[in-house]
Amino acid sequence: MKRLQLFLRIFAIAPMSAAFAAVLPMGVMDRIHQAIGLGPIPQGPIVEYLARSTSMFYALHGVLLWYIASDLIRYRDLFRFYLRVSLLFAAGLFFTDLSAGLPLRWTLVEGPMVGAFIGAIMVWFRKLSP
Repeated sequence: MKRLQLFLRIFAIAPMSAAFAAVLPMGVMDRIHQAIGLGPIPQGPIVEYLARSTSMFYALHGVLLWYIASDLIRYRDLFRFYLRVSLLFAAGLFFTDLSAGLPLRWTLVEGPMVGAFIGAIMVWFRKLSP
């Protein structure tokens, strides 16, 4: 169980780091947007709002996972729920990427990789939990 807890905490660092993106200047966001091949970032309040609020949401997700990992036995039911919802999230990412017209390599990696990753964690947890 300790290995899974450590693994989850290491994994939680990535979404928690999105808190930094929430405070990036829009010019920096634009340079990153262009560097990953998506062209100039669209301008407007809704774009900034969505970029910052999505980053904060990912950070919240990481903090929640960090907390749940602190006691997987105590939060067993919450963790199972979290994993199931995360599978739905992975499917949502895939279909959102597809409908948004993101590059195919992005679409084929983001949602499916999150889904496979969550599926592997589900199997690992099932083997460990009473």
